[in-house]
Amino acid sequence: MLTLKPGILLTETEYGMALLDQESAEYWTLNPTAALVLQTLIDGHGTERAVEILTTRYDNVDAGLAAEDVGRIVGELRSAGLVTS
Repeated sequence: MLTLKPGILLTETEYGMALLDQESAEYWTLNPTAALVLQTLIDGHGTERAVEILTTRYDNVDAGLAAEDVGRIVGELRSAGLVTS
């Protein structure tokens, strides 16, 4: 389970999601896939559920590719300091 770091605001946009770090005033945009993964994880679900949702929503994505995408997205969110485990 992931949680947003304190001071991170998020909002859905027509293109995915935007996150703002109130402390640094930096912001990030997430495409719809990354936004779906983040929302799933901060809602309390694990990475397996995020993979399941991706493979259900996108017909041409298999579980292996979805797992790679979820891992990459989580890694980038952690590297940016936006989430904590």
